Amino acid sequence: MTTRREMIKYSAAAIAGTAVSPMAAFNASPPHAALYWHTMGESVECELCPHQCILNEGKTGRCRTRQNIHGTLVTHAFANPCALHVDPIEKKPLFHMLPGTRTYSVAIAGCNLRCLNCQNYTISQSSPDQTDVTYLPPEKAVKEAIAQGCSSIAYTYSEPTVWFEYMLATAKLAREARLKNVWVTAGYINESPLRELAPVMDAVTLDLKSFSDSLYQKLNAGKLEPILRTLTIAQKCGIWVEVSNLVVPEWTDDLGQVRKLCAWIKQNMGEEVPLHFLRFFPLYKLANLYPTPTQTLLSAQKIAKEEGLKFVYVGNVAEADSNTYCPSCKKPLIVRDGCIIKTMAIAKGHCPYCKVAIKGLWG
Repeated sequence: MTTRREMIKYSAAAIAGTAVSPMAAFNASPPHAALYWHTMGESVECELCPHQCILNEGKTGRCRTRQNIHGTLVTHAFANPCALHVDPIEKKPLFHMLPGTRTYSVAIAGCNLRCLNCQNYTISQSSPDQTDVTYLPPEKAVKEAIAQGCSSIAYTYSEPTVWFEYMLATAKLAREARLKNVWVTAGYINESPLRELAPVMDAVTLDLKSFSDSLYQKLNAGKLEPILRTLTIAQKCGIWVEVSNLVVPEWTDDLGQVRKLCAWIKQNMGEEVPLHFLRFFPLYKLANLYPTPTQTLLSAQKIAKEEGLKFVYVGNVAEADSNTYCPSCKKPLIVRDGCIIKTMAIAKGHCPYCKVAIKGLWG
């Protein structure tokens, strides 16, 4: 008989489009001291994300990972992954970082948003004790990544922000081992922890879910402004940033809003930030909807280019052109078949034909 934990583990993998490495039986590590909080009488206030949860004794935050135990904030997420897998880096999606390399993907249950359209809801909307986990301390995660021939570690699938302590500790060791670190996130984090994380993070792919604060509150149970702040701070701190936007029919497919999103990216981050428009598939609380029409995604791509963005991609659509072209001479620089690299022509960060610089992390 399949247990609920097994259902969570394997359905999460299917939604992520991958197969999860076999996990041991539930073998959680003990609670770990949390960062970013202060006491408020007998309660504690968490300072990790904009929710600023105030927790009485025994209560757990919206993230489902951080708890007040006897007046001290602890995390139940440290070293307790529920999913491990080796992925192509392009799957994150990251198209301008070490094309063709593999990344060691790590996930721990939990999230600080409540997206109605969540594609990985079986782990993001669960707590670590509701999933099968294996004890994987930071030093072991780094060794496993190296043993699997990976060039990077990706903190992914759920919301890595809510397992900040584990991500930070692992990223520091990965950096020492000359592995890159990739943060796959919705970006709902306060400025102080973000600035502590930034020096050991090489790339971030951030899901900018819409460009409407009211939509963020209805669809995601969050606010827009903190995400925009995360984007600009991450870039200013030297992290390579790519932006994704899951286009949800009847929710975030308004092309006027898409144009505003694209204009903001160009004005605040520059024209060379890669933008990925991703196809939505009916899941979770929006299972009654339909997949994003291909034409809607192509229209969004066209608008982004009209607004001056140079690298705009359409994802989760097999027939879409996912190649990278030189913005100057228009010749193909990276030819892709899904996540498979067919040809790679970028030479030392430049187009080999017209010599224009192409921004990214290329080697």
